Amino acid sequence: MQGGMCNLGCMKSGVQQRLALVLAFLGVVTLLTGVVWRYAYTQGLDQLAARGEADLALASDRLVGQLQRYRDLAVLMANHPTVVQTSGATDFSGVSDLLREVADKSAALDVLVVNRTGRVTTSASGAAPADLRRYPHVQRALRGALGWGHGPAEPLTQRAYYHAAPVFDGAGKVQGAVVVITDLNGIDYNWRGTNPAAFFTDARGEVYISNRSELLFWRRPADSAGLIPPAGEAPPFAAMMEGPHEIWQLGWGPYLPQEALHLTRDLPVIGMTGEVLLDVRQPRALAFAQAAAVAALCLAFGSLLFLAAERRRTLAAANVTLERRVADRTQALRETNAKLVAEAEEREEAQAALRRAQDDLVQAGKLSALGQMSAGISHELNQPLMAIRSYADNAAQFLERDRPGRAGENLSRISQMTQRMGRIIQNLRAFARQENLAATSVELGAVLGTAIELTRTARKAADVTLDFEPADQNIWVNGGEVRLGQVFINLITNAVDAMADRPERVLRIEIETEKQITVRFSDTGPGIEMPDKVFDPFYTTKDVGQNSGMGLGLSISYGIVQSCGGQIKGSNLASGGAVFTVTLEPAMAPNTTQEAAE
Repeated sequence: MQGGMCNLGCMKSGVQQRLALVLAFLGVVTLLTGVVWRYAYTQGLDQLAARGEADLALASDRLVGQLQRYRDLAVLMANHPTVVQTSGATDFSGVSDLLREVADKSAALDVLVVNRTGRVTTSASGAAPADLRRYPHVQRALRGALGWGHGPAEPLTQRAYYHAAPVFDGAGKVQGAVVVITDLNGIDYNWRGTNPAAFFTDARGEVYISNRSELLFWRRPADSAGLIPPAGEAPPFAAMMEGPHEIWQLGWGPYLPQEALHLTRDLPVIGMTGEVLLDVRQPRALAFAQAAAVAALCLAFGSLLFLAAERRRTLAAANVTLERRVADRTQALRETNAKLVAEAEEREEAQAALRRAQDDLVQAGKLSALGQMSAGISHELNQPLMAIRSYADNAAQFLERDRPGRAGENLSRISQMTQRMGRIIQNLRAFARQENLAATSVELGAVLGTAIELTRTARKAADVTLDFEPADQNIWVNGGEVRLGQVFINLITNAVDAMADRPERVLRIEIETEKQITVRFSDTGPGIEMPDKVFDPFYTTKDVGQNSGMGLGLSISYGIVQSCGGQIKGSNLASGGAVFTVTLEPAMAPNTTQEAAE
């Protein structure tokens, strides 16, 4: 009883320890997640601020550039001879026409001229106030400096920007000023809807230019945290600091962010401050995603550790049983491995026997071909022998008659005959020998020429016309000289046999090297009865007693071409007859220096 209570107490204590460990781990994960979120959010705000600074700089430069054009226009008009000559006169008809033309071409709201007292003498629109002395930019121009400012231009527009340039007489004294009025509605109209939300405030903090029309004429007082219009209640607004960044929480409609990063840029050249609002939803969402990923990773890792610890005890108990089963399995695997080794050796022996049988079969095919050509070869050798005997007898008689010149001619003919016999015997020896070397580079024209020469007697006996034009240059392919010659001889002899009973007997051999190296053998025979089975072993269309053989020639040829990396196909021509196409892999010409050394 006491032992059971002790075990129960130990189990309870173990559960409490594990629970405390889990709670501590969750606390660490929560703290780490908060740190990661804070860091990621700060980094996101830094990147957003960098992009916002670039956007604000671009918007500011664009605004300054657009306004500076009208400042340059005011300076140019102040130096215009017509304006200088008539600034003190009473007839301003010529100046009025000039001002209207300049206003039309420059898209200025109004261009006007004031005298040294600040009164308007003439203007392009004719709607300007009569006295502009109270305007600071006009006062500055009348003191000899460039003046600029913004404000309403009644009754033309509520938002205008002014540039004033002094007009000097010949003595260098100020005799008036030229004022160019720019309509700001035309400037920021083209900006509407562009991202992000940008606006420009004057010294009072009033929004005077913006790409969001709902921000115009709103002002953020220095003692308030919210933007308020000149009259009325302020919309929802709150500001807070996230490190070095100022975050505005807004509720100004669908075209402005609910929570935005606020950036500013001083523009003293136009007397305004550029400001931009950047939506922080993306960096906040990215920070949440990164924090969630870290939390998930930590929880997954902690879960794996907890499961590993819980399973460790179970694995320790099962380890003994597993080791015993492993020992039994090991013994069984050793026995199986010994059987597999024995089977592998038997398989290798069978493959070796198969290779020997294939080589013997190829050699038997060549000997069979030689047997079929034996009669023609005997005839080819018998003719030179008879001629040699005749020329030798004639040479002896010419020598007896003291005619050495004629005897020499007969001896030369005997030499030519022996060279012909030697060439025939050399081709036969090369064709009959056992080739055990791997595929190498061989000259296609030479191999094809040997095959044609060895089958000349058979073609002559069957009255077969050969249509063949040798290639102009050497063509090197991958293959064995003897085995490749056996393929060509098989195809030629098969074509000759197929045309035995045909009225027209023409064998055409073509070599193509455009896309790939191809040798095509076409005849005028009856064609192939079953093209899909023509390369099967023991398949033949010859009748018994027609020197039919065993039907292995094309099967052997198929294996030889495949071993050289090529392809052989058989089909029927539309005009009648069969065509066999042998495609071979191109090869590099062998090194002539190395061959000479060998």
